[in-house]
Amino acid sequence: MEKIRLMPKDHWDWSIPVPFSQGWKVGNMVFVGGQISADAKGNIIGVGDIEVQTRNVFENIRKVLNEAGADMKDIVKLNTYYVFDGDEKETTEFWEKMTKVRMEYLSDPGPAGTGIRIKGLMWEDLLIEVEAIAIIKEEK
Repeated sequence: MEKIRLMPKDHWDWSIPVPFSQGWKVGNMVFVGGQISADAKGNIIGVGDIEVQTRNVFENIRKVLNEAGADMKDIVKLNTYYVFDGDEKETTEFWEKMTKVRMEYLSDPGPAGTGIRIKGLMWEDLLIEVEAIAIIKEEK
């Protein structure tokens, strides 16, 4: 089975040279590595704003999927890691803001999803990281 490494142009990259990929296309499956809210130079976009960061993360997911010939409608699984330290009411409001943006990108029926609240991500100002698995519908 053919494997194609996905590394979109002008996409964020790690701070040091590493062999990681933004994603892989294996047959009709696409595996998108954890996407963050950063520009091509690795600068965080939307510091302190979960809506801006979520939108940027999903645009980065779309870039990786598009390089593989897939789109958001092809996603079957999402893992979302988000950082928030607040009380229950504040956490719900934060999660709802994040989720409203995610719904702009996902069609009905949506993918299977997991949301994991964590203490922190790679860089201090990151609020969200998302990885995805997509299956491209085979042409008949």
